Amino acid sequence: MIPVPDIKPADATPSGWVDRMPPALRPYLRLARADRPIGVWLLMFPCWWSTALAAPAGSLPDWRLLLLFFVGSAVMRGAGCTLNDIVDRDIDAQVARTRGRPLPSGAVSTKAAAVFMGLQALIGLGVLLSLNTFSVWLGLASLLPVAVYPFMKRITYWPQAVLGIAFNWGALIGWTAVRGDLGWPAILLYLAGIAWTLGYDTIYAHQDKEDDAVVGVKSTALKLGERTRPFLWLVYGLTVALIGAAGVLTGLAWPFWIVLGLAALHLGRQAAASDFDNGADCLAKFKSNARLGAIVFVAIAAGQWAA
Repeated sequence: MIPVPDIKPADATPSGWVDRMPPALRPYLRLARADRPIGVWLLMFPCWWSTALAAPAGSLPDWRLLLLFFVGSAVMRGAGCTLNDIVDRDIDAQVARTRGRPLPSGAVSTKAAAVFMGLQALIGLGVLLSLNTFSVWLGLASLLPVAVYPFMKRITYWPQAVLGIAFNWGALIGWTAVRGDLGWPAILLYLAGIAWTLGYDTIYAHQDKEDDAVVGVKSTALKLGERTRPFLWLVYGLTVALIGAAGVLTGLAWPFWIVLGLAALHLGRQAAASDFDNGADCLAKFKSNARLGAIVFVAIAAGQWAA
């Protein structure tokens, strides 16, 4: 896999560790979005939430599972981004923010990108195979929404819903990795994650709404328009309610409710203050969801430890 000379996309980070890597590696690291770890956190935290939720009362989550989910999230997010860029390479070439990405710019060939995606997926499979049998089969089932997601923006104004289905699958696997079965608390947490994704990815989609409208790509940002803010209040309220319901079913103690209140305030600020006509503000609000994920994890872990 020999790339042409490195080309830095417009949406790459201004500077960082990727820029200091050998030029031959940079396009692949950017293809995996290694310079933008927010996607890793958004994929990882639902896994961590359910791992903490499934832990025995009075204990903290198993650190070995947390480490496995971190590694798995990092490589599978990279594989998913690579697949998305392979499918969207022609569309990305027409969008100012993305036309400099490795595939539309020619820094990486489609064949080389497919090989790179396969290598990342193999590492993810290794992580999955270290879990129990139920979790392995459940994890393999997640490949369906992952595979269809890149095509959804051509079909429906709700690709963010499919992203939520795929991105929060770890809320189910974290629970099964600990308990070996699937319980209602995990299902409620999974639904909460889908609602959360509908919110943050709609904010993110507002960055590209003008270009998307020109090239014919659909999104919730285009569908909702001026109704985005009340939609955020709805889905973020549902997120908090479902996480709270999962905590009730699991019997989490009082620290859970205090910290969950902080999460509610964080989401409320996103809903109230996002400027949908300011791309930089949309990106900042989107990235702030890494902190939201961490707050919810602390809430669940503290509630379980104090139970």
